[in-house]
Amino acid sequence: MKAAIVTGASSGIGFEIIKVLLEKGFKVYGFGRDFSKINYQHPNFIEVVCDLMNIEALCDKVKEIRKGEEIFVLVNNAGVGYFGPHEELNPKKIAEMVRTNLEVPLTLTQQLLRDLKKNKGYIINISSITAKKSSTYGCAYGGTKAGLTHFGNSLFDEVRKYGVKVVTIHPDMTKTNFYRNANFEEGKGEDTYLEAKEVAAFIDFILSQREGIVVTDVTIKPQRHMITRK
Repeated sequence: MKAAIVTGASSGIGFEIIKVLLEKGFKVYGFGRDFSKINYQHPNFIEVVCDLMNIEALCDKVKEIRKGEEIFVLVNNAGVGYFGPHEELNPKKIAEMVRTNLEVPLTLTQQLLRDLKKNKGYIINISSITAKKSSTYGCAYGGTKAGLTHFGNSLFDEVRKYGVKVVTIHPDMTKTNFYRNANFEEGKGEDTYLEAKEVAAFIDFILSQREGIVVTDVTIKPQRHMITRK
């Protein structure tokens, strides 16, 4: 059975991506800090409890998975955001965003790239619409996501000759608990936000393309742009 690894799997977009991959017949290793809130059981879903801030422990867990599985899909989904004037952040918050949003995807990709080249697999990065525009209330967050997007674009040019597909998804505001650290949230109308399952649905679209073509860049927006202050 083909295997997939998904980070940030215990909630939001990552959890919905897991369900899509399971429906497509993958054995899914979901990395997350706490799975107690989802209470999800499936014979091909393996919860991997891991603090992504601990790179050494993360690499050890990936090494164990590689021993017994053929990895065909890596989804770098885990993300964290702190918003507000840049001067009001602190080094700890900046380090958490850089590590979670950028260092972890780069490291996981490096650890798994030989397998993905052998299997002509997929690397799917969940970036953000903020990677493509000015983000005056989230400069550091937008910077990490822009770095992830640039990495994906460059990596595809590096590995496309080996059959590896690298795809970057740029969702706009999505109705999840992601904005728990912010003083704003999505708008009230259904046309002002995305649902996590709607973003995850593009995983099925990406994996359903015929061999020989790659959808490298997906941008998803609600019809209207609106936020609500908390």
